[in-house]
Amino acid sequence: MTDSGRTTTDSPLILAGWREWVSLPGADVPWVKAKLDTGARSSAIHAFDLAEETRDGDRWVRFSVHPWQRSDDDAVVLERPVLDVREVRSSSGHAEERLVVELEVSLVGQVVTAEVTLANRDEMGFRMLIGREALRQGFAVDPARSYLGGRPPLRLRRRNRGKG
Repeated sequence: MTDSGRTTTDSPLILAGWREWVSLPGADVPWVKAKLDTGARSSAIHAFDLAEETRDGDRWVRFSVHPWQRSDDDAVVLERPVLDVREVRSSSGHAEERLVVELEVSLVGQVVTAEVTLANRDEMGFRMLIGREALRQGFAVDPARSYLGGRPPLRLRRRNRGKG
């Protein structure tokens, strides 16, 4: 076994760029631009209109996501069980408690299950951040490359810039 927890017989790592277009197949979100951040333990997604409730004794959260940067178009409402509440510290040192849910993420053609914190990322450059807990499921990040998993069609990418 290697220091990373992977054995030498494991399949090769999938190469990903420092930023990638991902999808959330179980949430009907075909495109979200994500930053891959090996310095962050957890993954995070821009979420708003959070509403918690109890279902059969379990804690659930309903929330909305905006998949496009600088745009309120195509908001998607999701409901997920709350896995945890974690204190997350930003790179600036600010700590806040965030709800954690599980989401399927398709990254460079590979679907993984990620624990994702719900955060206000409206002012951030990316609506989603993929942290090392998700990346350790078979990915290596090349910081000199981007979009190795492909891009949405140009007309959709323009929407991500808030145009058309």
